[in-house]
Amino acid sequence: MSSSVDLRTVYAFAREFHSKGPNIEKLLYGTAGFRTLHEKLEFIAFRMGLLATIRSRKFGGQAIGVMITASHNPECDNGVKIIDPKGEMLERDWETIATDLVNVPDDRLESEVAKIIAQEKIDMGAQSNVFIGMDTRYHSPAMGRAVVNGVRALKGNLRDFGILTTPMLHYLVYTHNVRGAYGFPTVDGYVSKLVNAFKRLRGDVYENGNYKNFILFDGANGVGSLKMHEFNRQLGPSLECQVFNSNGKINHNCGADFVKTNQRAPHGLPEHEPNTRCVSVDGDADRIVYFFTDSDGVFHLLDGDRIATLIADYLMNLVKKCGISLKLGIVQTAYANGASTDYIKQQLKVDVACVPTGVKHLHHKALEYDIGVYFEANGHGTVIFSDSTKEKISSASRSNETSNEQKESLRKLLLTIDIINETVGDAISDMLLVETILHAKGFSLKDWLATYEDLPNTIKKVKVQDRNIFETTDAERVCVKPDGLQDKIDELVRKYKRGRAFVRPSGTEDVVRVYAEAENNDDVQLLAAEVSILVYEMANGVGEKPSIPQQKL
Repeated sequence: MSSSVDLRTVYAFAREFHSKGPNIEKLLYGTAGFRTLHEKLEFIAFRMGLLATIRSRKFGGQAIGVMITASHNPECDNGVKIIDPKGEMLERDWETIATDLVNVPDDRLESEVAKIIAQEKIDMGAQSNVFIGMDTRYHSPAMGRAVVNGVRALKGNLRDFGILTTPMLHYLVYTHNVRGAYGFPTVDGYVSKLVNAFKRLRGDVYENGNYKNFILFDGANGVGSLKMHEFNRQLGPSLECQVFNSNGKINHNCGADFVKTNQRAPHGLPEHEPNTRCVSVDGDADRIVYFFTDSDGVFHLLDGDRIATLIADYLMNLVKKCGISLKLGIVQTAYANGASTDYIKQQLKVDVACVPTGVKHLHHKALEYDIGVYFEANGHGTVIFSDSTKEKISSASRSNETSNEQKESLRKLLLTIDIINETVGDAISDMLLVETILHAKGFSLKDWLATYEDLPNTIKKVKVQDRNIFETTDAERVCVKPDGLQDKIDELVRKYKRGRAFVRPSGTEDVVRVYAEAENNDDVQLLAAEVSILVYEMANGVGEKPSIPQQKL
């Protein structure tokens, strides 16, 4: 192992520019990396620059990404997370390494870095490449400079791409490492790949049936709004997209999380005709939801569950016509609406799996299928095609034994693969795929909504003193601790037609989330309140006790 890097620079940079100081709060690397108030994060960003440089050397100089974003969180927050060589999230064992590195005091930082190098057998003389991207928060550039200093402290190489969507950085890392096999590792390469595939699938006829070639795009005052303008320049008349919410406070009263949580349109929505197709993305453009307001003024949401079923239906029809036997599956979490799960099983007749909350769980499960479709209800998701599936589709498309009808389906499958960002959920990529499918079907959003009827549902938060006393199993659908809680939840659920409820502790704060659904909204609110009271009582009560809503007479 080479020792060409003087580790004393690690402590020197920390002491002079990025000291942890008296910060004693223990921080954990989770699905979103490290995320909290921006004032607490600069020393963490520096240390993630160190870690990304070390990890790149572990992979012989392959690119590692560092993304600075707090996604759908408010403007006061920020975050930093690492992207692995295949464009995936950081390997779980290294989450622990990242947590340990962040929580040591400054005077132990040098020895902690040395320990990681020794344990992982890192050749510090090897090449390293770190790619950096950030969202539009005003404090992101300062965090970016801290990451740069972490890379430089260990004499690593870096490319600072500036403002990017999170999915763009995932794409850039992966395409750099596979050397053109997935696309060109530039922002223009990313945009061109998606737009060209979209145009070729769409053809020269821009409207079809009830599908109208116009969409309103809520950019959440984040990076998605900036990048959508770049897309519009290349899309031209093939998709007329009006961008709004481009210059305000990120995620404030707008964006995918606001629309999903509040079940209403974002602020800043321009005047428009009833039933106009609208989308909202979040601050770093990795989530998307669709919505519209009908002629009676009623708001309608089409979330990640809807997107998953629409995509799966489209892909299954292509697979059936292409002459290749392929297994397609949809991966959901416990938050998926029960009506969507029933529709997948009974109408689409597609395999459906349920995994714990968190993108990494969905992504890994999706890899088990030839074609894996995964979406969280919040609108984060994508489609993954296995390498063998891509090879089968490509080979069959060139075969003389393939009929013209089969070749057309195979052509569409290959172009669909090019529209999709398989590395991670990508709001703009997902939007182009949904627009492709709606156009092909001749669907308006009302047509899409009519495929099945969602069950009314709600999510409540109950403040508790210690969330760690709550433990779950069966993809978080069953609570095993405290003892007896699940039996009481089951007893309550039986009172309501098509009732379902579960509880799960938050990963970041001392609250327990309560999900409930039932046949009508009054029952949903009652069930959620009763389960919330159970949780409150089991936790010995903190804050205000949940109340039972009055039933309408």
